[in-house]
Amino acid sequence: MFVIIGIVLVTIAVVGGFMMEGGNLILLMQVAEFVIIIGASIGGMFISAPFSVIKNLFASIPKTMKSHHFSKQDYLELLKSFNDLFAIAQRDGLLAIESHIENPDESEILSKNTKFIKNNNAKSMFADTLRVLLLQGMNPFDLEALMDAEIKTVEIETQPIINLLSKTGDSMPGLGIVAAVLGIIVTMGSVSEGAEVVGHHVAAALVGTFLGVLFAYGYINPLATNLEHLLEEKMQFLNTIKACILAFAKGNPPIITVEIARRTINSDDRPSFSELENFIRGKKENS
Repeated sequence: MFVIIGIVLVTIAVVGGFMMEGGNLILLMQVAEFVIIIGASIGGMFISAPFSVIKNLFASIPKTMKSHHFSKQDYLELLKSFNDLFAIAQRDGLLAIESHIENPDESEILSKNTKFIKNNNAKSMFADTLRVLLLQGMNPFDLEALMDAEIKTVEIETQPIINLLSKTGDSMPGLGIVAAVLGIIVTMGSVSEGAEVVGHHVAAALVGTFLGVLFAYGYINPLATNLEHLLEEKMQFLNTIKACILAFAKGNPPIITVEIARRTINSDDRPSFSELENFIRGKKENS
């Protein structure tokens, strides 16, 4: 949502400011400049990255338009669901939670946590790690290495997408110069046609430079930064899950397990001890 607001604000500020200075909006409608810059940038993507990365990039951009922030409420729901699940395991044994692990979407405990269920990376890491714990009884040190490897894989898979978008944004001012130079070439070929025609071609050429810089610093690079923040939040969510599983594997009781995990949450989204305790008990904070 904020991405859309940002795009609108950038556009209004630039176009509105141009018109306030007495600029004619029609002068910015240079289709050829758009074709050169956007077409060349997409072509550059195909040159610089495998198709799978490009495909994932275009699939990731719409995600920036939605809110993927993990709020305090999301973390409360996550920790409560783990507390309830581990309480069953502590009382009845690990095999008692096998059905919840095998089918998290159908689990009456885990399915209540919407952000967790919709996050395939988080869901698979949690379920697969507990499967290993159930079947093999892996020691906590190996279990931590296993989860670290999976979290690192998520980062490795996402980083090329961010890099590709960032480098594409960095190339746009240069492509704007290419469009401008081509416009100047056209201008030089029409010098004999009079000052009005020459002025029109020069204006069109300058629009190319303008669009390249605007696309780079007004839209593309901010989108790349947004994807970086999404990755950081995803990694934070996974690290909280990791801390919770690891604490449980070390034999801590459920309430201590979720408290250890709570400490890994960023301070802006971290519930207090009493907030978590009351939420687990089904009480309101002011009760």
